[in-house]
Amino acid sequence: MFKKKMSIFLVIVLVASLMVACGEPAEEGSSDGGGGGEKTFISIATGGTSGTYYPLGGAIAKIFNDNVDGVQADSQSTGASVENIGLIADGKAEVAFIQSDVTYYAATGTENFEDQGEVENLSGMAMFYPEVIQIIANGKSDIKSVEDLKDKKVAIGAPGSGTEANARQILAAHGMDYDDLGKADFLSFGEAADQLKNNQIDAAFVTAGIPTSAVTEVSQTSDIVVVPIDKEKVAELNAEYPFYTEVTIPSGTYTNDEDLTTTAVMAMLVVPKDLDEDLVYNLTKQLFEQRQTIIDTHDRGNDLKLETAIEGMPVDVHAGSQKYYDEEGIE
Repeated sequence: MFKKKMSIFLVIVLVASLMVACGEPAEEGSSDGGGGGEKTFISIATGGTSGTYYPLGGAIAKIFNDNVDGVQADSQSTGASVENIGLIADGKAEVAFIQSDVTYYAATGTENFEDQGEVENLSGMAMFYPEVIQIIANGKSDIKSVEDLKDKKVAIGAPGSGTEANARQILAAHGMDYDDLGKADFLSFGEAADQLKNNQIDAAFVTAGIPTSAVTEVSQTSDIVVVPIDKEKVAELNAEYPFYTEVTIPSGTYTNDEDLTTTAVMAMLVVPKDLDEDLVYNLTKQLFEQRQTIIDTHDRGNDLKLETAIEGMPVDVHAGSQKYYDEEGIE
């Protein structure tokens, strides 16, 4: 009888122990695995869900989660570059996609950031892919050069946008300003595309990865011309604004039957200056060593290259990233 009671008691104790073990919630920040170590959470700020930043951010999160011990990374949809500056500066994101010109404006307290002054806590992780500045003209407008925009109706981007700043700076490099245009229209990509198709404007500035779907759509129904920017003017722009770089729009991208020279700003990855050096080293290392994951997700992954990772960087490279580049002989 004693043995029977003891057996029942042991069973009850065992069941109670199992219930406690299964029902007790894990501590916040603890590892899901058997190691019990705390997780480091990495928030990757991207852009809209229909844009390029968002899928790239998802691929990078997968790389970090699969290859960096103790890291839990998630990508979040945001309002893109300008909003992402604030998220990084305020410590609400650990990695962010930001256009290189916007990063420069924030770090120097110019353009969009003139009123608030220089933004602190920004450092570079890697340059990613070119956001090409495209000047698209109506084929009937007889525009073949930037100088030909004089007295024409030109869409220059939404007010306060990166595109609008690009348009203003490129016109200035050619000795022009908005007063030299017939009319400067502050239009978004979509609005500019519609007005090009309807012959309401003569040309539009577009800053985006190529091919840009809005431009492709216009080229399918309307005669367009892609206006080049001379190499010398690109060099002048770069001398004044270090984020500009020379790029080529390959023949056949739209209706152009030859390669054309223009300029671009870069989509880049930015991290807070005060983010742990060893952590950033490991994130940077895996970003490049597992680059195929990004390529498998989006064609722009092919533009992420170690040899151009710090080319044209508009802010200081984070010490952790720099350590990795030094090991790889990247200058």
